[in-house]
Amino acid sequence: MRFVISYVATLLTFCIVDFVWLGWIAKGFYQSQIGGLLLAQPNWGAAVLFYLLFAAGMQIFCVSPALDAGSIGKAALFGALFGFFCYMTYDLSNLATLKDWAVALAAVDIAWGTFVGAVASTAGYAAVRALHGSA
Repeated sequence: MRFVISYVATLLTFCIVDFVWLGWIAKGFYQSQIGGLLLAQPNWGAAVLFYLLFAAGMQIFCVSPALDAGSIGKAALFGALFGFFCYMTYDLSNLATLKDWAVALAAVDIAWGTFVGAVASTAGYAAVRALHGSA
């Protein structure tokens, strides 16, 4: 039950925060940086798979170890690191292989991944603690 609660909380938090970021806050920035590469409509199958798998990764590498240690700080730190390394891999690979992938875009995206990873992992941890006390 602990996994289900933390997974759902992590997934919902990640999706909501990321949708606000991509849909409103940073929409113009991303369109100005990669507008020519964007599809008219997202590939929703790939997007759903990404969100489901990224949240599963946060469970395995961030939330579960933090719950085992009883440390919300560990959830935030491991979530930040997970987001950093995942987004860094994507953005640096794009810098290495794609024409016109901007350094500014990579920097903003990596910072975003670090932030959203920390927030979503912390939410997963906090949900379990709120519903089950000491987990």
